[in-house]
Amino acid sequence: MTTKFDLIVFDWDGTLMDSAAAIVHAIQCACRDLGLPVPDEACARHVIGLGLIEALQYAVPDLPPEDYPKLSERYRHHYFASFDDLVLFPGVADLLAWLARQGRLLAVATGKSRKGLDHALERSGLGPFFHATRCADECFSKPHPQMLEELMFELAVPPEKTLMIGDTTHDLRMAESAGVAGLGVGFGAHPLEVLRAESPLALVETPAALVTWVKANV
Repeated sequence: MTTKFDLIVFDWDGTLMDSAAAIVHAIQCACRDLGLPVPDEACARHVIGLGLIEALQYAVPDLPPEDYPKLSERYRHHYFASFDDLVLFPGVADLLAWLARQGRLLAVATGKSRKGLDHALERSGLGPFFHATRCADECFSKPHPQMLEELMFELAVPPEKTLMIGDTTHDLRMAESAGVAGLGVGFGAHPLEVLRAESPLALVETPAALVTWVKANV
């Protein structure tokens, strides 16, 4: 049977790891620490997937530019305080193992920092599955296509053989900009109806549905 996709690129937060709520909490706590207006949950969820500075600039737009590093430090403090309680979505590790056995190339494109992603890969045990990774402090933030373009170049896979899987409109718009197919997952940061408006290749509502779709279509 002809392989439809040779390279599968995953977002991390809200796609592989159930971390969206922790990110929202960390953004809100960081703002409280500095006496800033606290963004509501919808706003804090919307910025998940962006690079940290870009996310905080959207969530707290009136902060003087020189104060964003301080807000970033408080965000990291709260996020890493809860990191050990975070878990992978059910079936994720088994799905990656199955894709590896099928000979697919696997990668990560994330709004996390390199330090944050490396920590997550080590703690989760998923690191050995991935052939390449890109982070927001190495590339332009999503939805700019640079992460996907660099991954495809590094792994020598054309856009038509690449699939991006993510839980936000930032992921799907990045995929469109890079000319690759996008699969939206509706169990992470952005609601299903918002993802649907981006006209992805497909949408799945649960981790189990993600596993089923990938095994049937990849």
